[in-house]
Order: sequence, then C-alpha cells, then structure tokens
Amino acid sequence: MNAAAPAVTAVVVTRDRPRLLRDALASIARQTRSPLEVRIGNDGASAVDEALDALGGLPFSVTTVHDGQAARARNRVAHGARGEALAFLDDDDRWLPDHLEGLAGALRDPAVDVAYRDCAIVRERVDDAGARLDLDRRVIARDWDPEIMRRDDFIPPSSCAVRAAFFERLGGFDTAFRYSEDWDFLLRAARESIPRRVPGVTVEVRMRDSGNASAVLSEERLACLVRLAARHGLPPLVPRTFWEVAERVGEGGGAPWRDRS
Repeated sequence: MNAAAPAVTAVVVTRDRPRLLRDALASIARQTRSPLEVRIGNDGASAVDEALDALGGLPFSVTTVHDGQAARARNRVAHGARGEALAFLDDDDRWLPDHLEGLAGALRDPAVDVAYRDCAIVRERVDDAGARLDLDRRVIARDWDPEIMRRDDFIPPSSCAVRAAFFERLGGFDTAFRYSEDWDFLLRAARESIPRRVPGVTVEVRMRDSGNASAVLSEERLACLVRLAARHGLPPLVPRTFWEVAERVGEGGGAPWRDRS
C-alpha cells in the first residue's frame, strides 16, 4: 500500500533576474498542493526582496550562496530542508498549478525515489517593460528511457522531485560538473531507483537568446560532457539545448527512438 504523500520543499537558485524570479515564485504560490517551504539561494549581486511577495505568504528562506555554480548552490540550499522531498525550479522557469500534486502523488509509492513531469520548452522574448512573449514551443513527454538518456538529457531540473534522504545519500549534484550536473545526477540515481514519469505537461522551461546554460558551447562545457561520458560509459556526447533535445525526442511515451545525430 502506498504511504502518505511526502511534504515537499521547493528549491530555487537565482542570479540577478528578479523579474523572472518573481514569475517562478508566483508559479509556486499557485500550486494546488503547496510546498512545506520554499528555499531560495541568491547566487547573484541583486537583492531578491522585490520578488518575494509573489509567494503569497508561503514559508520561505533566502540564503546568499555566491557559489557561481548550479550544482554547489542547489546542494547548499537543499541541505537542511524540512520537506521529505525536494522539487527544483530554475529562476526563469514556471510550474503549472498541479505540478507538485503529481510529483507528491508519485512519491507516495515507497519504491519511487525520483519523479518527473512532462515539460514544454518555450522560446520567449522579454520586452523592455519586462513582459514575456512566447515565440514557439515544443513538448517533451517521454517515459524513462535509458537508451535516450545515453545521448540526450530530456528531463530538465525544473521537472524533477527527489526524496531528500535519497538526494543526500547520493551526495546531491556533483560539484565537479559546472554543466550537465543534472544529467549526471539522474544517471547516478537511475542505478538505484528508476525515475517515475507522471504524465502531463506541468513545467515551462523558458529559453531566450541569452542566459541559457544549455546554449553555452565553452571548452568547459565540452569537457564536462567528456567527463560525463567517461563516468557513465556513454558514446561521445554532442552539446544540445533543451529546445534541440525536444526536437529530437519530443512526445511519444515509451515509443522506440532513433538517433538522428
């Protein structure tokens, strides 16, 4: 028999994007199942105070991290969380209202340590007044597929929740990875517990022409992909944005997938 649904801590790390952060926090406040707490890591120079009222009275804490790296910042903010599960949200993404409801429902099953929802990858433009204008979108809706994950990380961090005890046991995100730390974490997690998909698009991963880590093509990112492939026995990896991954993987549940490299 399934246990009670776990209480969830929302973990958000932000850097100098207060307007986008406000939207992310507002999407947490609109959840049909409220998180136990919201833990925010401020990794930038800008104050986040002006965005906090978007939480609508939800319990929150703000930690100044100044880590300059998503893996280390998320780990620090997650440490000491009161929730039995952690749900991650990037500061420029949004959750739809039943996101946490679905994740917590999946985690009622004691055999599930990691759960994820389907997502829409949204190309957007932010105008001078701060309005976010949708330009195009693609959907990623796939059952867990280890063969796809050998070439394409199709589960963004904002889609995921993980049991806090399991996260700690795995050591959180590996800080040796400035890029692809989420991909590495899922591959490590799947060795012990298969991630559970909860169908339904409840996440918007929003991308602009700049400010997207998945669009970085630096030597360091390429080195992280080489290290990732060596650690997990993967074929040579090509850097792709989530927009590009959505075009390759798209929708299809557990349907067969053909590499189109």
